[in-house]
Amino acid sequence: MKDLSIYFEMSEERKGFNPGQIGERILNNSLINYEQLAEGSIALIYVPDYRNSDISQNENWINDFRQSLFELYAGEWKAEICELGIIRPGESVADTYMAVRDVVTELVKSEVFPIVIGGSQDLTYPIYQAYEKLEQTINIIGVDPALDLGDPDHEINAKGWLNKIVLHKPNYLFNFSLFGYQSYLVNPKETQLLKDLYFDAYRLGDFYNNEKMVEPQLRNADILSFDMDAIRSSDNKSNQRNLPNGFYGEDACRIMRYAGLSDKLTSLGLFNFSPNGVGYQSDLNLLSQMIWYFIEGFNLRKKDYPIGSKTAYIKYRVNIDDFRDEIIFYKSNKSSRWWMEVPYPKIKGVKLQRHLLVPCDYEDYENALNNDLPDLWLRTYKKLS
Repeated sequence: MKDLSIYFEMSEERKGFNPGQIGERILNNSLINYEQLAEGSIALIYVPDYRNSDISQNENWINDFRQSLFELYAGEWKAEICELGIIRPGESVADTYMAVRDVVTELVKSEVFPIVIGGSQDLTYPIYQAYEKLEQTINIIGVDPALDLGDPDHEINAKGWLNKIVLHKPNYLFNFSLFGYQSYLVNPKETQLLKDLYFDAYRLGDFYNNEKMVEPQLRNADILSFDMDAIRSSDNKSNQRNLPNGFYGEDACRIMRYAGLSDKLTSLGLFNFSPNGVGYQSDLNLLSQMIWYFIEGFNLRKKDYPIGSKTAYIKYRVNIDDFRDEIIFYKSNKSSRWWMEVPYPKIKGVKLQRHLLVPCDYEDYENALNNDLPDLWLRTYKKLS
């Protein structure tokens, strides 16, 4: 790994924590060898660049957030946690993008998990660009109250960044999932566009009808981009949209734990966080607890697919009337989680092979037994072909 220290500002080392608290075990950047970060470790990165949004530039909260996080007691965690520090806004936003892209590329390539905290959500774009050198197609899930599609003719911004990813050349985006959106905040033509691209979109109400549905979505993602505005104003006073509806704080933590458990997920960004005077400490504590739950899940990873072998799974075959192919499901012996196999044209096999097994849940298997072809299977097959 190349030396990443040139991108970071040193953060103040804090002491005086009790045994077992995160602050007592975290590696401050003054103690880190940026060229030899441990494989399987977690790297905290602060990027307080809000210039492509309506949020005022603010980094005063970072030290208070660090204190809030460091005072939490760690679980039975084995993964090393490193605090790489602050990536200061560059002379231009493009300079910040380049720094984020280069840092995430090096970390993911070295199997170090980056958590990018702060800044506006357009920073998802350089995180996506970081995967270009890895030469693999990827999936992104955005937890967001709205669809930040944007106009291709306009400059990228916090509410218009997805089009830059979709139109990026070369394109290595296989799937995008919008999760937790609120219908009255999204133009129906835009959600139709997602459907036309065979992307996924799930309303906030879909989650509350079936709270476990987010788990297979996160298990299929490489990047999670979490807009803190997806959390309702009563639980997140810093909600920039002043939304009365959204996820509850405890549900945001649940989503983060599922994200941590996903063996496929390799980077995380938490964006649009800039606490104001009202509920300041509560918002800091919420963000800290969300990250705590992610780290908890990360330390409970089972090394299922795509890391593990299919030979360790129980295989189920389901025949559906008037359908020429049988649907093949796999259940992990390690975690009892489910996947289904989707065939693909052989000519595309090398590029898209990692999408052969699609995470699903037991309900998809039950539906297939009831002669109902799973929508997820059909959407994936259409993308592959």
